Amino acid sequence: MFVDELTIDAKAGKGGDGVVRWLRLRHMPKGGPAGGNGGNGGSVYIRAVRDLNKLSKYTGDKLFAAESGGPGGGRSKFGKNGEDLYIDLPIGSKVTDVSRKRVYTLEHEGETHRILIGGNGGLGNEYFKSSVNRSPEESTKGKRGEDGTFHIELSLVLDAGFIGFPNAGKSTLLNAFTNATSAIGAYPFTTLEPHLGDLYGFILADIPGLIEGASEGKGLGHKFLRHVQKTKMLLHLISLENEDIHGAYQTIRNELGTFDSGLTEKEEWIILTKADLTDQDGVAKAVSALSGTGKRVFVTAAPTEYGLKELRDALAQELRTLAGDIPEV
Repeated sequence: MFVDELTIDAKAGKGGDGVVRWLRLRHMPKGGPAGGNGGNGGSVYIRAVRDLNKLSKYTGDKLFAAESGGPGGGRSKFGKNGEDLYIDLPIGSKVTDVSRKRVYTLEHEGETHRILIGGNGGLGNEYFKSSVNRSPEESTKGKRGEDGTFHIELSLVLDAGFIGFPNAGKSTLLNAFTNATSAIGAYPFTTLEPHLGDLYGFILADIPGLIEGASEGKGLGHKFLRHVQKTKMLLHLISLENEDIHGAYQTIRNELGTFDSGLTEKEEWIILTKADLTDQDGVAKAVSALSGTGKRVFVTAAPTEYGLKELRDALAQELRTLAGDIPEV
């Protein structure tokens, strides 16, 4: 079950208590106060990870608690600090501290924010020793850590979106690359909602088929184009069944630019699909027709898996580059 909204309770660790202790050695029977301070309680952090279904794993136990600090010890020993707690959330999460009205967003993998601060450890009696009080009996308790209720909303940050006319093969390609189960059919608008898949931790989306006039709201144009705005790169699929390959490409490009000029500036690859339905001359003419676009062009045929491995490997490398995981070559 995909979960994109959740409310949780969390609390930071309590500080450990300071203690009253005395130094008692054979050669120093009255060595004075030696009670150590308590350890600090652990804090609570949120951390962005590439796991689209992470929220679904938290639907059972919604209380998160960092470790408390340990009490001080004799011979001036400090208590052990409590371990911090990291709550992993999907990239794109918006976290609201309900009572404090603080809002945190997680936009990049590994990004962290401290949302609750652990309590300070208490003071041992050694701390209170002075020239006028050489044998203090005083110590303090550890402070409570912060606690709170947090509302989490997931706004998907898509790594790559598959665009193109209906029946261009977007659902087929998504299913081939990921564990998605997007519907496949030989008729327009088989896909009525974006479908998501995971490729090595990167989120791919099958954007429902665009048509001419989508930027003006024809079909379900506005709804579909809004999803495209959230992608880092575009895979523009064109079926080799089209008689005018360049015209089909330009039609979708025009719709993107009319809706939002920024869409035409995204990294875009062209994927020619259904190569099994034509011959080598047909493929060569299609590739030639797109030579002036300056885009990378791939040719695939899902039934025979032709070109799929090459495309998948290249896509994974490109997404890692865009994410800063590997240097661009």
